[in-house]
Amino acid sequence: MILTTTPTIEGHTIEQYHGIVIGEAVMGANVFKDFFASIRDIVGGRSGAYEDELTKARKMAFSELEQEARNMGANAVVGIDIDYEVMGDKGSMLMVSISGTAVRAAGL
Repeated sequence: MILTTTPTIEGHTIEQYHGIVIGEAVMGANVFKDFFASIRDIVGGRSGAYEDELTKARKMAFSELEQEARNMGANAVVGIDIDYEVMGDKGSMLMVSISGTAVRAAGL
């Protein structure tokens, strides 16, 4: 399955458009991770705990997007857009939303 942010796939003709597909993942932020991340923010540096949660959420959302596209008979998703949102009380939840257009491309 080809996943791309571009509207086309170089060297391949899109034969059929199946429609929009979406993958979403909502993750709760752990209280201890929040505490250590806030300390790291004060002293500087990157927050590994949040980066790990972002990576997990993004992988889950991509997996959901890809499965939805396969279920429609697609072999690629073009025009992918990735959005991140903080939700919930005091920003306690993280949402990753990925959308694109499921297509059937020749030669894949």
